[in-house]
Amino acid sequence: MALPAPIRKASDLALGVNVMLKRRLFNPLRLDHAARSAINVLKFGPFAGVVMHAAQTRPDAAAIVDELGEITFGELDRRANALARGFTENGIGPGDVVAVLARDHRGMVLSLLAAGKLGVRAVLMNTGFAKPQFADVAEREKVKAVLHDSEFLDLMSAIPSGIPHVLTWVDEKDGADPAIPTLDSLIAGRDTTPLPAPEKPGGMVILTSGTTGTPKGAPRDRVSPFASAQFIDRVPLPRNGTMLMAAPIFHGTGLSQFTLGLALGNRVVFQQRRFSPEGTLANIQEYKADSLVVVPTMLQRMLDLGDEVLAKYDVSSLKVIFAAGSAIAPDVVTRALDHFNDSLYNLYGSTECAVMTVATPADLRKAPTTAGKAPVGIRIVLLDENRKPITEPDVTGTIFVDNGFAFTGYTDGRTKEIVDGMMNSGDVGHVDADGLLFIDGRDDDMIVSGGENVFPLEVENLIAGREDVFEAAVVGVDDREYGKRLRAFVVPGPGSSRDPQEIKEYVKANLARYKVPREVVFLDELPRNATGKLLRKPLAEMDVEG
Repeated sequence: MALPAPIRKASDLALGVNVMLKRRLFNPLRLDHAARSAINVLKFGPFAGVVMHAAQTRPDAAAIVDELGEITFGELDRRANALARGFTENGIGPGDVVAVLARDHRGMVLSLLAAGKLGVRAVLMNTGFAKPQFADVAEREKVKAVLHDSEFLDLMSAIPSGIPHVLTWVDEKDGADPAIPTLDSLIAGRDTTPLPAPEKPGGMVILTSGTTGTPKGAPRDRVSPFASAQFIDRVPLPRNGTMLMAAPIFHGTGLSQFTLGLALGNRVVFQQRRFSPEGTLANIQEYKADSLVVVPTMLQRMLDLGDEVLAKYDVSSLKVIFAAGSAIAPDVVTRALDHFNDSLYNLYGSTECAVMTVATPADLRKAPTTAGKAPVGIRIVLLDENRKPITEPDVTGTIFVDNGFAFTGYTDGRTKEIVDGMMNSGDVGHVDADGLLFIDGRDDDMIVSGGENVFPLEVENLIAGREDVFEAAVVGVDDREYGKRLRAFVVPGPGSSRDPQEIKEYVKANLARYKVPREVVFLDELPRNATGKLLRKPLAEMDVEG
């Protein structure tokens, strides 16, 4: 019998606190520190609250490392205080909305921190945006100012000229007008003492991936300090170590782990603003990183460098590789576990639903395609097409999640389907007899071909598992006879014969006949967005000869 919601929530809270105690996220002997940290989070939001608490308790500790070197928590906090005052003197105040379009570096961090201190809402823009997407999001979110790196100067022509912009990072080659204000110019000469708390936190808006159109905005206004328990319950992120941040922090994966890494006392090392597979390996060795945050395509690109390159770098310091954002091909999972000594943890979540499940190395060794199990405070159920619970193992249904830190609706007023207080994830999947969740595919990715339902992920995983294939994607294209037919796009690996018939025969030997692609197209790479998610629409619309 299910517990009443209030009792279940109280139980979840107690379990979450216990997880945080075990992982020493706060010291039970210094409850004054814990209380101060919680107050900071509630007043300024989780990101600013975490940095401010660190500045109060360990001001001289290194917070981040970027191309300009190391900067401490105390320095970050003081500079953010000055920047917040600079924003105020330039007409940006509590309740306003600013867009932040920046790569991973101190300017990005200072922008988010100063916004939090002022009660300004920050919309985290995707660095892969084209002008139409950028303009649409800026208009919808009612952006009052844009904080951006100089490499994105050209995008500013897509929005009204009256919207001011501030440079968060300047490269000389971009030819920025010296009259454009920079973070440094707004900071210079201003008071660095603490600011009073805003009437309410400004919050952040994280954008969905936008793989099928303009990204939707998912506000992150819930500021409970207990949300971190959902991550550390099944992922043993180290304390007081070094976290290498390869994933972009404009997205939920990078932002959540960056914030949590700082809360756990880690120094966070940023990449050189653009991901480099071999550069990441070199940084693991140089900084003796004990945790690494990636999106799955980054992990694959590192492993695809080959044994000779991989052997050049000592990665034995790594204890945790945190991966999230999209499915990981099973062969990549196995190779990662082998090379990085069973340190891979794969999170299944979404911008809207937040955390859903985590697969540990033990889970992935048992079943490389599993999404794992739900951590503390989260319930996962499968519902059939009539929205009735599925209780038998290995039966596919729509995945619904109950997570107190899920969003409450998109910024345009739309929301996701809710059934009995649980949110539709948009995915379908099944649970095996051991309670492990498996994602069968996106609900809207399903292809109906000749009356049969096909989820591309199963076919993609099979093809990508071949030694002569790097990765694969399967889409449905219009077909007069079958309604839709399957077309596979394959990125060949070493030794590939590039023979379409060979791929078709391989699928036919392993899956049902109706899952065999009618066409196989070889490409040098698959289209992906800035967070590594596959873009199916360009593939479906691609003009293929023959």
